[in-house]
Amino acid sequence: MTETRSHGTTSVSSTERRLMAKMALLNNIDHPDLKVITRFGAAYGDSVNQAAVYPTEFSELQREYPIFFRKDEEGAFYCVILLGLDKGENLFLDGARWQARYVPAIHQRGPFMIGFQNQEVDGEVRREPVIHVDLENPRVSKTEGEPLFLAHGGNAPYLQHISQVLRVITVGADMTAPMFAAFEQAGLIEPVSLDVKLDDHTEYKVPDLFTLNEEKLAALEGEALQQLHRGGFLRAAYLVLASLGNVNRLINMKNAKRAAGG
Repeated sequence: MTETRSHGTTSVSSTERRLMAKMALLNNIDHPDLKVITRFGAAYGDSVNQAAVYPTEFSELQREYPIFFRKDEEGAFYCVILLGLDKGENLFLDGARWQARYVPAIHQRGPFMIGFQNQEVDGEVRREPVIHVDLENPRVSKTEGEPLFLAHGGNAPYLQHISQVLRVITVGADMTAPMFAAFEQAGLIEPVSLDVKLDDHTEYKVPDLFTLNEEKLAALEGEALQQLHRGGFLRAAYLVLASLGNVNRLINMKNAKRAAGG
Protein backbone atom coordinates (compact mmCIF):
# COMPACT_ATOMS: atom_id res chain seq x y z
CA MET A 1 0.00 0.00 0.00
CA THR A 2 1.38 3.38 -1.00
CA GLU A 3 1.86 5.88 1.80
CA THR A 4 1.00 9.39 0.64
CA ARG A 5 2.23 12.17 2.89
CA SER A 6 1.38 15.83 3.04
CA HIS A 7 4.36 18.11 2.70
CA GLY A 8 3.64 19.47 6.18
CA THR A 9 4.35 23.03 5.11
CA THR A 10 6.10 25.20 7.65
CA SER A 11 5.10 28.86 7.58
CA VAL A 12 8.05 30.54 5.91
CA SER A 13 6.68 34.06 6.16
CA SER A 14 6.38 33.98 9.96
CA THR A 15 10.10 34.69 10.37
CA GLU A 16 9.81 37.83 8.28
CA ARG A 17 6.58 38.99 9.88
CA ARG A 18 7.19 38.22 13.52
CA LEU A 19 7.65 41.10 15.91
CA MET A 20 11.13 40.84 17.33
CA ALA A 21 11.04 40.81 21.11
CA LYS A 22 13.63 43.44 21.96
CA MET A 23 14.80 45.50 19.03
CA ALA A 24 17.60 48.01 19.47
CA LEU A 25 19.35 50.40 17.13
CA LEU A 26 22.79 48.84 16.68
CA ASN A 27 25.80 51.01 17.52
CA ASN A 28 29.31 50.56 18.86
CA ILE A 29 28.65 52.62 21.99
CA ASP A 30 25.77 50.56 23.41
CA HIS A 31 26.93 47.25 21.93
CA PRO A 32 30.75 47.26 21.79
CA ASP A 33 31.13 43.64 22.94
CA LEU A 34 28.19 42.13 21.09
CA LYS A 35 28.86 38.91 19.20
CA VAL A 36 26.69 36.72 16.98
CA ILE A 37 26.74 32.92 16.81
CA THR A 38 26.88 32.05 13.12
CA ARG A 39 26.44 28.27 13.21
CA PHE A 40 23.13 26.81 12.07
CA GLY A 41 20.63 24.56 13.81
CA ALA A 42 17.06 23.99 14.95
CA ALA A 43 17.59 26.32 17.93
CA TYR A 44 18.10 29.18 15.48
CA GLY A 45 15.07 28.51 13.28
CA ASP A 46 16.88 26.65 10.50
CA SER A 47 14.90 23.38 10.64
CA VAL A 48 12.27 24.37 8.07
CA ASN A 49 11.22 22.73 4.83
CA GLN A 50 10.79 26.01 2.97
CA ALA A 51 12.42 29.43 3.13
CA ALA A 52 11.23 32.78 1.85
CA VAL A 53 13.61 34.21 -0.75
CA TYR A 54 13.97 37.29 -2.94
CA PRO A 55 14.60 38.03 -6.63
CA THR A 56 17.96 39.60 -5.74
CA GLU A 57 19.30 36.15 -4.83
CA PHE A 58 17.81 34.06 -7.66
CA SER A 59 21.17 33.75 -9.43
CA GLU A 60 22.76 32.02 -6.43
CA LEU A 61 19.64 30.13 -5.36
CA GLN A 62 18.95 28.47 -8.71
CA ARG A 63 22.22 26.52 -8.48
CA GLU A 64 21.11 24.79 -5.28
CA TYR A 65 17.35 24.90 -4.67
CA PRO A 66 14.04 24.71 -6.55
CA ILE A 67 12.32 28.11 -6.55
CA PHE A 68 8.53 28.29 -6.40
CA PHE A 69 5.88 30.87 -5.54
CA ARG A 70 3.21 30.86 -2.85
CA LYS A 71 0.43 33.22 -1.78
CA ASP A 72 0.29 34.86 1.63
CA GLU A 73 -2.84 35.36 3.72
CA GLU A 74 -3.72 38.49 1.72
CA GLY A 75 -3.34 36.67 -1.61
CA ALA A 76 -0.06 38.32 -2.59
CA PHE A 77 2.63 36.17 -4.21
CA TYR A 78 6.01 35.63 -2.59
CA CYS A 79 8.98 33.42 -3.46
CA VAL A 80 10.10 30.29 -1.66
CA ILE A 81 12.66 27.55 -2.02
CA LEU A 82 12.11 23.93 -0.98
CA LEU A 83 14.57 22.63 1.60
CA GLY A 84 12.89 19.37 2.59
CA LEU A 85 9.81 17.21 2.26
CA ASP A 86 8.73 16.53 5.84
CA LYS A 87 7.63 19.22 8.26
CA GLY A 88 10.65 20.78 9.96
CA GLU A 89 13.05 19.01 7.60
CA ASN A 90 15.96 20.92 6.11
CA LEU A 91 17.95 18.43 4.02
CA PHE A 92 20.77 20.97 3.67
CA LEU A 93 21.28 21.14 7.43
CA ASP A 94 24.06 18.86 8.64
CA GLY A 95 24.49 19.41 12.35
CA ALA A 96 25.65 23.01 12.72
CA ARG A 97 26.55 23.36 9.03
CA TRP A 98 24.48 24.36 6.02
CA GLN A 99 25.62 22.12 3.17
CA ALA A 100 25.24 24.38 0.14
CA ARG A 101 27.27 26.96 -1.74
CA TYR A 102 24.72 29.63 -0.90
CA VAL A 103 22.57 30.11 2.20
CA PRO A 104 19.29 32.04 1.74
CA ALA A 105 19.55 35.63 2.95
CA ILE A 106 16.77 35.10 5.50
CA HIS A 107 18.92 32.47 7.19
CA GLN A 108 22.11 34.50 6.89
CA ARG A 109 20.78 37.66 8.49
CA GLY A 110 20.58 36.27 12.03
CA PRO A 111 19.13 38.71 14.59
CA PHE A 112 19.28 41.78 12.36
CA MET A 113 16.68 43.84 10.52
CA ILE A 114 16.74 47.05 8.54
CA GLY A 115 14.92 50.01 10.04
CA PHE A 116 14.73 53.62 8.98
CA GLN A 117 15.68 56.80 10.78
CA ASN A 118 15.41 60.45 9.85
CA GLN A 119 18.92 61.88 9.50
CA GLU A 120 20.15 65.26 8.36
CA VAL A 121 22.39 64.93 5.31
CA ASP A 122 23.81 68.12 3.70
CA GLY A 123 21.16 70.19 5.45
CA GLU A 124 18.34 67.95 4.22
CA VAL A 125 16.38 65.48 6.36
CA ARG A 126 16.40 62.06 4.75
CA ARG A 127 14.96 58.69 5.74
CA GLU A 128 18.10 56.59 5.99
CA PRO A 129 18.35 52.81 6.55
CA VAL A 130 19.86 51.68 9.86
CA ILE A 131 20.49 48.25 11.35
CA HIS A 132 18.48 47.01 14.31
CA VAL A 133 19.36 43.96 16.39
CA ASP A 134 17.09 41.65 18.39
CA LEU A 135 18.93 41.43 21.71
CA GLU A 136 16.84 38.43 22.82
CA ASN A 137 17.65 36.39 19.73
CA PRO A 138 19.42 33.12 20.70
CA ARG A 139 22.30 33.94 18.35
CA VAL A 140 23.24 37.07 20.30
CA SER A 141 26.06 36.59 22.80
CA LYS A 142 28.85 38.41 24.60
CA THR A 143 31.01 35.31 25.06
CA GLU A 144 31.04 33.50 21.70
CA GLY A 145 30.54 34.16 18.03
CA GLU A 146 31.61 36.77 15.51
CA PRO A 147 32.26 40.29 16.85
CA LEU A 148 30.28 43.12 15.32
CA PHE A 149 32.77 45.88 16.01
CA LEU A 150 36.54 46.19 15.94
CA ALA A 151 38.50 47.17 19.05
CA HIS A 152 38.82 50.77 17.83
CA GLY A 153 35.09 50.96 17.11
CA GLY A 154 34.86 50.32 13.37
CA ASN A 155 32.59 47.69 11.82
CA ALA A 156 33.98 44.16 11.88
CA PRO A 157 33.96 42.08 8.63
CA TYR A 158 30.93 40.10 9.82
CA LEU A 159 28.84 43.25 10.27
CA GLN A 160 29.91 44.43 6.82
CA HIS A 161 28.68 41.10 5.48
CA ILE A 162 25.37 41.48 7.32
CA SER A 163 24.92 44.93 5.76
CA GLN A 164 25.14 43.30 2.32
CA VAL A 165 22.72 40.54 3.32
CA LEU A 166 20.18 43.08 4.56
CA ARG A 167 20.54 44.99 1.32
CA VAL A 168 19.72 41.79 -0.63
CA ILE A 169 16.56 41.42 1.47
CA THR A 170 15.50 45.08 1.35
CA VAL A 171 16.06 45.58 -2.38
CA GLY A 172 14.58 42.15 -3.09
CA ALA A 173 11.46 42.92 -1.05
CA ASP A 174 10.95 46.10 -3.07
CA MET A 175 11.33 44.14 -6.32
CA THR A 176 8.90 41.36 -5.42
CA ALA A 177 5.53 43.04 -6.04
CA PRO A 178 6.56 44.66 -9.37
CA MET A 179 8.04 41.35 -10.52
CA PHE A 180 4.85 39.43 -9.85
CA ALA A 181 2.77 42.20 -11.43
CA ALA A 182 4.89 41.82 -14.59
CA PHE A 183 4.59 38.02 -14.54
CA GLU A 184 0.81 38.25 -14.12
CA GLN A 185 0.46 40.85 -16.86
CA ALA A 186 2.33 38.50 -19.19
CA GLY A 187 0.09 35.61 -18.11
CA LEU A 188 3.02 33.49 -16.98
CA ILE A 189 2.05 32.36 -13.47
CA GLU A 190 0.32 29.00 -13.08
CA PRO A 191 -0.39 26.60 -10.21
CA VAL A 192 1.72 23.48 -10.08
CA SER A 193 1.04 20.14 -8.45
CA LEU A 194 4.29 18.77 -7.08
CA ASP A 195 4.02 15.03 -6.47
CA VAL A 196 7.27 13.49 -5.29
CA LYS A 197 7.47 9.70 -5.42
CA LEU A 198 10.39 8.23 -3.51
CA ASP A 199 9.53 4.57 -4.07
CA ASP A 200 6.53 2.30 -4.54
CA HIS A 201 5.39 2.94 -0.99
CA THR A 202 6.15 6.58 -0.20
CA GLU A 203 5.20 9.75 -1.98
CA TYR A 204 4.75 13.39 -1.01
CA LYS A 205 2.28 15.96 -2.26
CA VAL A 206 3.51 19.56 -1.92
CA PRO A 207 0.43 21.83 -2.04
CA ASP A 208 -0.26 25.45 -2.93
CA LEU A 209 2.72 26.09 -5.18
CA PHE A 210 2.95 28.22 -8.31
CA THR A 211 5.52 28.45 -11.05
CA LEU A 212 5.94 29.98 -14.53
CA ASN A 213 4.66 28.53 -17.79
CA GLU A 214 7.78 27.87 -19.85
CA GLU A 215 5.93 27.67 -23.18
CA LYS A 216 4.20 31.01 -22.63
CA LEU A 217 7.50 32.61 -21.66
CA ALA A 218 9.18 31.29 -24.81
CA ALA A 219 6.27 32.59 -26.92
CA LEU A 220 6.46 36.16 -25.61
CA GLU A 221 7.38 38.74 -28.22
CA GLY A 222 7.17 42.41 -29.02
CA GLU A 223 6.12 44.83 -26.31
CA ALA A 224 5.25 42.13 -23.77
CA LEU A 225 8.76 40.72 -24.01
CA GLN A 226 10.34 44.16 -23.89
CA GLN A 227 8.39 45.15 -20.79
CA LEU A 228 9.57 42.05 -18.97
CA HIS A 229 13.13 42.73 -20.05
CA ARG A 230 13.07 46.44 -19.19
CA GLY A 231 11.83 45.65 -15.72
CA GLY A 232 14.74 43.26 -15.20
CA PHE A 233 12.34 40.36 -14.75
CA LEU A 234 13.04 38.33 -17.88
CA ARG A 235 16.27 36.96 -16.43
CA ALA A 236 14.50 36.28 -13.14
CA ALA A 237 11.91 34.21 -14.97
CA TYR A 238 14.54 32.04 -16.65
CA LEU A 239 16.38 31.59 -13.36
CA VAL A 240 13.17 30.33 -11.73
CA LEU A 241 12.63 27.80 -14.51
CA ALA A 242 16.28 26.73 -14.42
CA SER A 243 15.99 26.05 -10.69
CA LEU A 244 13.28 23.42 -11.06
CA GLY A 245 15.81 20.72 -11.92
CA ASN A 246 16.84 20.89 -8.28
CA VAL A 247 13.66 19.03 -7.33
CA ASN A 248 15.47 15.87 -8.46
CA ARG A 249 18.43 16.84 -6.29
CA LEU A 250 16.08 17.18 -3.32
CA ILE A 251 14.67 13.72 -4.00
CA ASN A 252 18.16 12.24 -4.15
CA MET A 253 19.07 13.93 -0.87
CA LYS A 254 15.90 12.58 0.76
CA ASN A 255 16.58 9.07 -0.50
CA ALA A 256 20.17 9.27 0.79
CA LYS A 257 18.90 10.33 4.19
CA ARG A 258 16.41 7.45 4.27
CA ALA A 259 19.10 4.97 3.24
CA ALA A 260 21.25 6.22 6.10
CA GLY A 261 18.36 5.68 8.50
CA GLY A 262 17.41 9.35 8.82
